[in-house]
Amino acid sequence: MSVDASGPALLGAGDVRRLARDLGISPTKRLGQNFVIDANTVRRIVRSAQVSADDVVLEVGPGLGSLTLGLLETGAEVVAVEIDPVLARALPATIAARMPAASPRLQVVEADAMTVRDLGGRAPTVLVANLPYNVAVPVLLHVLATWRTITSGLVMVQAEVADRIAAGPGSRTYGVPSLKAAWWASASRAGAIPRSVFWPVPNVDSALVRLVRRDPPASSATREEVFRVVDAAFAQRRKSLRAALAGWAGSAAAAETALRAAGVDPTARGESLDIGVFARLAGELAAIRSSA
Repeated sequence: MSVDASGPALLGAGDVRRLARDLGISPTKRLGQNFVIDANTVRRIVRSAQVSADDVVLEVGPGLGSLTLGLLETGAEVVAVEIDPVLARALPATIAARMPAASPRLQVVEADAMTVRDLGGRAPTVLVANLPYNVAVPVLLHVLATWRTITSGLVMVQAEVADRIAAGPGSRTYGVPSLKAAWWASASRAGAIPRSVFWPVPNVDSALVRLVRRDPPASSATREEVFRVVDAAFAQRRKSLRAALAGWAGSAAAAETALRAAGVDPTARGESLDIGVFARLAGELAAIRSSA
């Protein structure tokens, strides 16, 4: 494949379809493959992510390379994690053909983003990704937990998932994804993405979520214990925390003791608590369990 030196390096709709055809690729729902075909959207994402030449960007699911090229345009290094072996092998060739000077700044890791732990090379500083809809939350949480060097991120996810990740206490969309993401970072909506910029066109809306790393809340409990308390609180969302946490604490009375010690009304529901309160509550519950 050759590219006119005066033409754009980013991929357009025709380029994406041609690359897919040449590779024998048919986007699959199983892998959540919806490829971005609009260069203006790619540049908007890169600008919003505020990527600089000093960054090492972790990109999950680069696909055919639409966003990868936009990230490389900034001068940053890009580590692209791709589970599809055909796409993983093809990406370096695409970059070499369209942006040859950037090839040394690309590293492709063929792996599952939900389990990968070794990227090799420099540690990533920024996460920018079009996350597969079906695994967006677990991938995001795994990345934030594994690479503490990531200080910020911008991810494109299903709009409904974006609402859940960015929701605050009291919101109807606030829940487990909101709280677990909040352990690692502050999250906010950063704009909507039209369906028309994808191929194939998805049957759901998409949105951007901005993430800014922060220190986890102080707690005498481990992160795993805090997350298990969060899971228990929302497994029976309509119940009071006294009732919802009875099984975890050993009894409703023990749950009430922990709640009061943490300064929480036992009749409150999980949706009213922020991650800092859950961290404090998990510490009280852990103390009760260890003394039982």
